[in-house]
Amino acid sequence: MFNHMVEHHLDRVFHALSDPTRRTILDRLAEGEATVGQISRPFPISFAAVSKHLGVLERAGLVTREARGRERVCRLNPAALGDARAWLGFHQRFWSERLDALDAMVGQKSGKPD
Repeated sequence: MFNHMVEHHLDRVFHALSDPTRRTILDRLAEGEATVGQISRPFPISFAAVSKHLGVLERAGLVTREARGRERVCRLNPAALGDARAWLGFHQRFWSERLDALDAMVGQKSGKPD
């Protein structure tokens, strides 16, 4: 269903989403753009550690960073989730169909109507 490049992108997206700090950063950016300093403020980790998390998000295409003077402004890129959403949607349909068929088969064997 997916080609190798899309699969590689999915690997990066799911890796980026696997970390709770990165998910929190994405939640913050869903509210609007922010500087790296603003993003790092609530975390009990260093500015450098937050910057590394932002790098992972940026390589996955989930975040963009732009230099504005001395500041780096970050913005969410929700379009990067498109391939992940398509992959999840395919598998949701696949497993729903399989589970519906299993449910029908179990219902027939037990004599219960669908």
